[in-house]
Formats: sequence, structure tokens, C-alpha cells
Amino acid sequence: MSKIRVKNFGPIKEGYTDNDGWIDIKKVTLFIGNQGTGKSTLAKLISTFTWMEKALSRGDYPLVHFERIAVFYELLSYHNIHTYLQGFQKAQVELFSDDVIKPPSELDYVGESYQITVRGTRIDVAKSNGQNYHLPQIVYIPAERNLLNFTYEYRRARRVPETLIDLQVLYREIIKGINGGVIKLPINGLDIMYNKNLDTLIIRGQDYMVDLLAASSGIQSVVPLFLISLYLANSVQSSSESRQPMNSEELERFKTDVAAIHANADLTDEQKKAALSVVAAKYNKTAFVNIVEEPEQNLFPSSQWNILKSLLEFNNMSEGNRLIMTSHSPYVMNALMLAVKARNVYQTIHNCGKSELFKSVEEIVPSKSIINADDLIIYELNESGGLSKLGDYKGLPSDDNYLNNLLDESNNMYSQLLRIEDQCR
Repeated sequence: MSKIRVKNFGPIKEGYTDNDGWIDIKKVTLFIGNQGTGKSTLAKLISTFTWMEKALSRGDYPLVHFERIAVFYELLSYHNIHTYLQGFQKAQVELFSDDVIKPPSELDYVGESYQITVRGTRIDVAKSNGQNYHLPQIVYIPAERNLLNFTYEYRRARRVPETLIDLQVLYREIIKGINGGVIKLPINGLDIMYNKNLDTLIIRGQDYMVDLLAASSGIQSVVPLFLISLYLANSVQSSSESRQPMNSEELERFKTDVAAIHANADLTDEQKKAALSVVAAKYNKTAFVNIVEEPEQNLFPSSQWNILKSLLEFNNMSEGNRLIMTSHSPYVMNALMLAVKARNVYQTIHNCGKSELFKSVEEIVPSKSIINADDLIIYELNESGGLSKLGDYKGLPSDDNYLNNLLDESNNMYSQLLRIEDQCR
């Protein structure tokens, strides 16, 4: 299991104070909290470090490459969080008052293959003790995903995040791959079709058809999320079924192959690129790391539940898959609780031998979307720059959290209004 530790980085100040500051990254990880508390910041750091570990494991770059602060700064800029990096030399700190100088960022990441430490402007990279490493397909699906449906020439807009530019390329490939077929959306009984002549997606309901660009904001948000997640989950599953996770010996062989290609002076850059693709094909990706901002975006509660069931199903398709989400929605929290409870009920039915009950549970929570309680972790971030791990009750996520407390507060205010109204009677 990977883990990350973050302090003095953007909105995150003190960070997590339990477990020596370590934030566990489990098969399903959820960050909740108010806007601006650092949920996306954590998700983007996880994406960055996971990609660095992947590049090192494949031998794409030597270890010393990532120990350069300029390289790390550029990687952070990909997610537009480079300005969050704080770091000053001691001599500089002494020249300024405490209210001007910010303490240096402290970032730590420990993965199955590599561990990375950042202290201000110093970066150290070292091998981890993990025996087997799942080479991941990593995707970051931002809250701005609606924009993927509108413009294909993102590179002309200087202020558009690099994440959207790269995601646009993948999204276009997926759309064109539909090629006359029909894909069912998990909400509203809708189908997705691709009109090649108009080069656009069509949404088909029971008695109507509409261009995706004219569909609701919720549909425009859920379509790229669903299509990208579905495509990558299936792609990784195919690789997983044909290959086992890379062991240390395979990693060394891969690095040797890559180094030999780079060292071959007789190859042009284009030939090296082609040769690297051939070598990489021998080491297929066996894990899908799906990082999603606000899966509930613009969706009705029942639709939030339906898309989450799909994301959990995709996450369960391969052993090494991980689903990392940020959310403001109490319905996402409740959905995860249902998925955990359903897993417990399935196990209870199995133990008692009443197999006829499986169908009843399946109608509520499909077995493909259940979660082992040990595979789920939820962190709540606050406005002070700290975070806490949500506790559990009998293996289920606790309902004592920021989102549910806001619902309670709303109910209390409604009760107060009723009491005031009663005084006029």
C-alpha cells in the first residue's frame, strides 16, 4: 500500500497529525471537506508521485533526474500546483520576518517501488522494499471535464491546464473508437452514440436524441468521466489477464532494455521512440489508478449513486486498481457506506448458506461494486490546513463528518423556524 505525507503545501498546513502524518492510499480513497481545503491538492500530489514512481520503475529516466527541483517544479506545474511549493534556505529566512517567510514544504511518498522525499528545494529518491509492483495506467479526471465536450483545439488557449490538454487527446480517441456502436450510460437509461459525419456524440433517450453539446450539464460531466474510466479499466484488465505484476527481476530487465536503446547512437530519435514502444509492450500495465474530482458534479442523488457504482465496478476489475476521489457530496459518502455494508451482507449470506438471498442484495448493490471495509479510507480536510481520518462503526464509515453535520445543521435551523412560527399562533 502506498502512502503520502504532506505539510506546508498550498492550503495544507499542519497536515495529518496521526499515524506520524502518513495518509494511506487504499484501493478506495476519498477526500471530503469544504472548498479550498486542499482535497484536489492531495489528489494532484498523489497523481504526480505515482507517475514519478511509474517512470522510474520503467526506466524512463535515471533516479537523479527526479532529484532536480526544476524537474519536480515542472511536474507540479502540470497540475497547476507549482506555486504551492515552499522552500527557503536558512540564510534567506533570517533576512525576512516570520510573517513574510513561509516554512518549507515537507512532502513524502512511499510506494511499492520507490520512495520520494521533498524538503523545500531538496529532493531525495530511493528504492522501496516492495516485492511486486503493478505498473499503473494513471488518469486524472478534473472537475472541468465538461470542457472536453466543447473544444478540440485546447493548445491554442494558454491558460488551459495541461491535464485537460492530454485528457482531450485520449477522450477523442475513445469517442472515435465507438465507431457506430452504442454504449449505455449508467444514468437515466441513456445511450451514447458517435456521429462520424458530425464528429459529435449523440445522447439517445427512450423517445428522443440530442447532441451532447445540447444536453444537461450533468450529462456533459458524466459522459467523459464514464467513457474514460470504462475504456482504461477494460484496457488494463486485458493486460492484467495476460501478465502478472512486475517483479524486481523484470524491472531490472526492462531498465536494461531501455538503457540500451538510449545508448544506441545509430538510432534516430524517431527510431528510439518506436523501439521504446516495442519494449514497453512487453511490460503491460496491470493497474488502473483512477483519480476523480467530484464524481457527483451536477448530478441528482440517484444519478450520483449510479455513476459511483460504475466507478467501483471498474475499480474492482483488476487487483491493483485504485480509485481516489474528492467530493462535497454526502450522497457519495452514503453510497460508499452502502457498498461496504453490501459486502458484509454478501459474506453473511455466504456463511449462512441462504443463497436465495443473493438476488435481493444484488438488486440494491451489485456484487461487482462492493467494497471490503479494509480497502476504504476517508479523510476530512478542514479550513485550518489539517485533516483527519474518518472513523468507522462496526466496519462502516462514521456518519460523524463535515457533510452530515451540515445536514444536521440545516435540520436544526428548520426546527428553529418552526418554533418561531409557532409563537405567532
